[in-house]
Amino acid sequence: MESKFFDTVGETVYSATLPNGLKICVNPRQGFSTSFAAFATDYGGACRRFSVGGQWLDTPAGVAHFLEHKMFDMPDGDNALSILSANGADANAFTSAGMTCYYFESTRDFEENLRMLLKFVSTPYFTEESVQKEQGIIGQEIGMGEDDPGFVVYINLMKMLYARHPIRDAVAGTVESISHISAETLYSCHKVFYNPSNMTLCAAGDVDPERVFAIAMEMLPDKPGQVPENDFGPAEDDKPSSLRKSVTMEVSAPQFLLGARIKPAPAGSGLLRQKLVGQLAMRYLVGNSSPFYSGLYSEGLLTRDFDYEIDYAAGTATAMIGGESADPEKVAERFAETVKKAAEQGIDSEAFERVRRASFGGRLRGLEDFDNVCVSMADGVFGGYCALDAFAQLETVEKRECEDFIRAFFTDGMVAMSVITPGKA
Repeated sequence: MESKFFDTVGETVYSATLPNGLKICVNPRQGFSTSFAAFATDYGGACRRFSVGGQWLDTPAGVAHFLEHKMFDMPDGDNALSILSANGADANAFTSAGMTCYYFESTRDFEENLRMLLKFVSTPYFTEESVQKEQGIIGQEIGMGEDDPGFVVYINLMKMLYARHPIRDAVAGTVESISHISAETLYSCHKVFYNPSNMTLCAAGDVDPERVFAIAMEMLPDKPGQVPENDFGPAEDDKPSSLRKSVTMEVSAPQFLLGARIKPAPAGSGLLRQKLVGQLAMRYLVGNSSPFYSGLYSEGLLTRDFDYEIDYAAGTATAMIGGESADPEKVAERFAETVKKAAEQGIDSEAFERVRRASFGGRLRGLEDFDNVCVSMADGVFGGYCALDAFAQLETVEKRECEDFIRAFFTDGMVAMSVITPGKA
């Protein structure tokens, strides 16, 4: 077990890789009443074609999400979610394009709850009857998503940006794709991706690192498994397949999402730095204190629901800005002008320092949320870096790096826009 003290924020992270390949990260917080644990696998909705031992396998869209739904079922008929809840734990799970994560928060009996978390995630139980029943439940969820403007505007953008990468498809799959999922499919994918060598366990709060390591050793298999190799398809074209897509739905005001592909840096500290640079660049360009946002807000063309992010998942990175606007095209035009100015004239030094300080403060506040801490640490494990290194790195990012980032990824012909306009579908 290794420990690293991050003097910038006064926190310590204990880490170790067990003989079975599981990577563990623990951020203990003395004096806190709550504790949090996340058990995650490097497996998400975009991981559909993969190789184990040289054999390539293709699976239907939606398997990772389907597995997440079914993992709480236990052979004795109990449900792990109910057991954890009865023991004072608030438990749940999520599936993204690149990760599936199971977690709980508790104020008591942390060790007992941790054992339950590790037990149910590592011991699957499926029947054809339960799988068929779940197909109906997830099918309804898929239908609700297809009627959700937020989902539609997002998926349309992804299909413009990515012509071949499976990230262009919904994490839950389609009604047709999940009809091909069987209990055998779930068991096979669980065996491949839910082996300790492809997973991480992260904990934060009132926890003892030594006990976390000991319980993981006690509950999980001794031997490491093979880490699968994913195939995300042929390389994408240099530019999006199209730059505009508009559909009509029953919404009160037009909704839009502008986006651009980012070429991710290789795993390791370089990836963390690129994430920090990209976040600073986006905050500078379109953050709440930017002339872009304040100007459009004062003109009534943006509302407080406007947001931005760079999403890294399954070997991709996508920068997005979006919200409601009476004139999405005007927003796109103003964004292009903002990018052009930053690319040609550079970034204002004082504004950049304000953005850096604001970003540092936001990250510091994020340390108060154990959910955020654990998921960030899991992201870091799968990305080859330590999440808390972000604070020290953030202090060294130069505005030149942000300028280069803007020039590289937001040039003409690289930014697509998805729009939903009010009306009858």
